[in-house]
Amino acid sequence: MLDWLTDNKIPLGRWINGFVDFLNENVAWLFDFISDVLGFIINGFIDILLWVHPLALIALLAGLAWWLHRSWRMSALIVAALMLILNLGYWEPTMETLALVLIATLICMLVGVPVGIAAAHRPWLYTAIRPILDLMQTVPTFVYLIPTLILFGLGVVPGLISTVIFAIPAPIRLTYLGVVGVPKPLIEAGEAFGATRSQLLWKIELPHAMPTIMAGLTQCIMLSLSMVVIAALVGANGLGKPVVRALSSVNIAQGFEAGLAIVIVAILLDRLLKQRGAPGGER
Repeated sequence: MLDWLTDNKIPLGRWINGFVDFLNENVAWLFDFISDVLGFIINGFIDILLWVHPLALIALLAGLAWWLHRSWRMSALIVAALMLILNLGYWEPTMETLALVLIATLICMLVGVPVGIAAAHRPWLYTAIRPILDLMQTVPTFVYLIPTLILFGLGVVPGLISTVIFAIPAPIRLTYLGVVGVPKPLIEAGEAFGATRSQLLWKIELPHAMPTIMAGLTQCIMLSLSMVVIAALVGANGLGKPVVRALSSVNIAQGFEAGLAIVIVAILLDRLLKQRGAPGGER
C-alpha cells in the first residue's frame, strides 16, 4: 500500500511549474509592465528620500513626531537614532529599506482595509478567504521568491510583491475584527436615527474600529521589515544586502550594525505611527 502511494505521486509541483511557465510565456508583457511601473515608483521614492539632505530629513521626522505626539522625548529619540544610522554609514540602505516598507505597507492597507470591511459585512466572504490568509502567513517566505523571481526578474519588484503577499493578511484580519467588534447597540442607535449603510460605516464602525485598524498598520510594517533580508536575496537594495554579505563572509561587525539599523527603523516606525494615548504610546 505504501509503495503504491509513493509510486503514484500527485504531480502538484509539476502542475504549479507548468502554470508559472504558461504565465511566463503568454502574459510576460503584463508582468514586465507591472515590474516597470513598480520599479519606477520605488526608485523615484528612493531618489526623493536621498535627494533631501539627511539632517533636513531627520529634522522633518522629529517635527512630525512632535506634531503627532507632542513628546519631546520621542523627537529626541528619532534624532538620536537616525544620527546613529548616519554615523554608521547606513543612511542610503536605510532610505531604500524605508521606501520599500512604506510602499508595501501602503499597498497592503489600500487593499487590506476594504477587504476586511467587506468580510465583516459578509460572513461568507471571510469564511472563504480565511484559509487563503492562513496559507499566506504560514507558507515559508522563501517559497514566495521563486515564482516572483521567475515572473518579475531580479530587483526590488519581486521583493516588494513577496512582502505584500506576506504582510497583507494582518490588515485584513484586524480590520475585520475591528468592524465585527462594534457593539450592536451603537449600530442599532445609528439605524434608529435613520443612518444609511454608508453613514454607519464612516461615522460609527470605522471610528470605533480605528484602534484595531492602526494595530493592523503597525503589524503590517513589522511584517514588511521582517522581509527585508529575504528581499535582498532577489536583488532588492536596502539593509538586507549588508546582512546577507555579513552572513556569507561571517562579518560579525557588519551584520550587527546592519541588524541594529533594521531594529531602529522598526522601533521608530512603530512609535511614530502608534496612536496618541494608546497603550505603550505617549500620553
